Amino acid sequence: MAKSCLNVGLNRVQYSVFLGTITPNEKETLVEIFLDLIDEETDSVYVFPMSKDELKETDLLGQAFDKKRVTDEISAMFI
Repeated sequence: MAKSCLNVGLNRVQYSVFLGTITPNEKETLVEIFLDLIDEETDSVYVFPMSKDELKETDLLGQAFDKKRVTDEISAMFI
């Protein structure tokens, strides 16, 4: 799953959290890949769309990622 996220240009911001700009087609492809990989009875994957403005309003505590790295509107994949 991580390789798929990285392959579409998402950035790893925590061990299992990825953030970046993807197209609707890339999002659909990732969802299909994830559905093939997970056990829907026991696993969870969350996909949250988020704009740049919404990201700016996010409270990041502790060792958060650098919000300056995100410069475009985001269709983010959080895993």
